Amino acid sequence: MKGTVLICCFLSLLLLQATAEEEDLATSALRDRSHIDETLRLAAEEKAGDYAAAIERLRKIYHTSIKPMEQAYKYNELRQHEISDGEITSKPMVLFLGPWSVGKSSMINYLLGMHDSPYQLYTGAEPTTSEFTVIMHGEKIRSVEGIVMAADSSRSFSPLEKFGQNFLEKLIGIEMPHKLLERVTFVDTPGIIENRKQQERGYPFNDVCQWFIDRADLIFVVFDPTKLDVGLELEMLFRQLKGRESQIRIILNKADNLVTQDLMRVYGALFWSLAPLINVTEPPRVYVSSFWPYDYAADTSRELFKREEISLLEDLNQVIENRMENKIAFIRQHGIRVRIHGLLVDRYVQTFKEKMSYFSDPELVFKEIVDDPDKFYIFKSILAKTNVSKFDLPNRDAYRDFFGINPINNFKPLSAQCSYMGGCLLEKIEKAITNELPALLSSINSGKQPGLSSCEATGCGEKPKNRYRKN
Repeated sequence: MKGTVLICCFLSLLLLQATAEEEDLATSALRDRSHIDETLRLAAEEKAGDYAAAIERLRKIYHTSIKPMEQAYKYNELRQHEISDGEITSKPMVLFLGPWSVGKSSMINYLLGMHDSPYQLYTGAEPTTSEFTVIMHGEKIRSVEGIVMAADSSRSFSPLEKFGQNFLEKLIGIEMPHKLLERVTFVDTPGIIENRKQQERGYPFNDVCQWFIDRADLIFVVFDPTKLDVGLELEMLFRQLKGRESQIRIILNKADNLVTQDLMRVYGALFWSLAPLINVTEPPRVYVSSFWPYDYAADTSRELFKREEISLLEDLNQVIENRMENKIAFIRQHGIRVRIHGLLVDRYVQTFKEKMSYFSDPELVFKEIVDDPDKFYIFKSILAKTNVSKFDLPNRDAYRDFFGINPINNFKPLSAQCSYMGGCLLEKIEKAITNELPALLSSINSGKQPGLSSCEATGCGEKPKNRYRKN
């Protein structure tokens, strides 16, 4: 009986202490957020008409010059990446990844000023985010179910249907009127829990992450001082980030919980954990700060944390300001891949016709070509004739699977893909890659003039700042 009473008293004391801590937190000083608006230039007016005209021009180039070859040679069945109008017109996407309860949702609440509002993302010490949450701009505050987002062709999320209904139940959208959301979309992801098997999530978590990674303009990988270890799921995530190193920003959050000496040790431990996972010649930049609305803890490096935060916001602002250039570069890169695919399929078709005779077995002839394309100089002939980099060539084995689904007789050679009114597919896509898209990019750059706020922030006459330097 005495033991029960003691336990009840102990629990009551814990509850009172937790309540007192929450009251202290609620009454603690809030941090000044003016530097967020200044760094992101949210008060500056944008030329919406020029941006909309450039987007429409880009969409027209894609539909008239690139998509016809993409459809004729079924490129989407090779790479599983279909570009929709929603993706072309979408805003830059910022993706938040990392272990559970490191402050990803709190960081979004802080950037959008949603603290203590009824619509803030739920946060806590336990794993709280079990859904993929897309925070985007809207005329009014409302939530959008995943099945609605996937069914709306005007959005860029229609391809997510391929991951099944179980995933769509774990996808939710939040719309709200906000200056920052007029220029960017945030995606909050479930925290990585190393002791949970992936199949227990009920959907292909890694495949979904890969879909968002492929479309993200900026990727924030967030850690905190208590979660620096790397398990299987986090290791798999960094494998998926290969090739996207320039878009990754590693963040050590909640840094004001430590004194300077402990912070240095944690910083070194984070580098030690991530070193085997990041395949770059230079160490990655790690942003050290505390991203939430409350003031920094006493006796910590306040000025350092604020400078780190501003540096991260400058990276975000650069992505926002370069969103049109990034879209043009992305469509041009996609066009180059489609062109290479069309040239390769054309070469397979020509080789097949050359090797076929009246008594040949079509299946055996083509199997020999697909199994050993180097014997017939399929890839080497493309490099010799079309000024294609060998580093852009797709995997040879991918075409064995591709032609296993799509018989070779379904495709015409490129010389037959011409019409009197529409022209030739190869000529149109080459014109788009070499002339139209670079011209559109030049027109965007020539139209950019630094405004007053830009000059005040960086100094128009100063040398541009290298955002990759550590100091």
